[in-house]
Amino acid sequence: MSAPERIPPRSVTAADAEADAAAAELLAGGELTVRGRIREASNAALFCTVALDGREASCIYKPVAGERPLWDFPDGTLAGREVAAYEVSEATGWGLVPPTVLRDGPYGEGMCQLWVDAQADAELLALVDAEEPEPGWKAIGLAEVGEGRTALLVHADDERLRRLAVLDAVINNADRKGGHLLPTPDGRLYGIDHGVTFNSENKLRTLLWGWAGEPLTAEAVDVLQGLREALGGPLGERLTGLITPAEIDATRARVDALLTTGVHPEPAGDWPAIPWPPV
Repeated sequence: MSAPERIPPRSVTAADAEADAAAAELLAGGELTVRGRIREASNAALFCTVALDGREASCIYKPVAGERPLWDFPDGTLAGREVAAYEVSEATGWGLVPPTVLRDGPYGEGMCQLWVDAQADAELLALVDAEEPEPGWKAIGLAEVGEGRTALLVHADDERLRRLAVLDAVINNADRKGGHLLPTPDGRLYGIDHGVTFNSENKLRTLLWGWAGEPLTAEAVDVLQGLREALGGPLGERLTGLITPAEIDATRARVDALLTTGVHPEPAGDWPAIPWPPV
């Protein structure tokens, strides 16, 4: 297996930021029209268009009324946590979550997120018949592939994924699956489906364990230091009402822990480390 194409990490440009801000304005104030339902989703997820002043975009609308209660996430809503994940992503400057807002819609209040068309041929995950990953790949763990056989599950050694691994550690993402990774033709990478995040207890479940125990990059340390400051100010204020005060405090504690250890977290052992199904 050849090494995947290395995509250099790309920071959000001024043009990106302007486009994202315009998209968020459109999502928040535009007329929302339901076009269909995404049947694979475990909670109500509606494909919509949103239009305002001659502009139109596709989006996903997830009404709170369509959420199934979760015993291990008793507080808040999936929609609130989705928007909170976007707010934290924006504070990193990495732009890893598509523009996302909380708004009223045809079925009441819900999360509304810009639709992203992913690059279909991007190589981010693979199963290999080997004991160790080849150059350009990072090992996740062994996976059963049938008839008593196992294969090594790997992900690309991609700086965009590494940034996302840091974000997931901060927001305590309990469900980072392969299908939640959306690389785009312009080189950006988005993560979606952040409804089970921000729990006060450690629930990190992800496919992005390849850097576990390795030192954080200097860039990640700078970003985490900025997050620590922002959580004590504007970002913390924006999270209020989206997640609970205890969850905001736990987010601060996770940022502090990452800065103290200086390494990517490792599986805790008291919680399944990889989501199921992984894709």
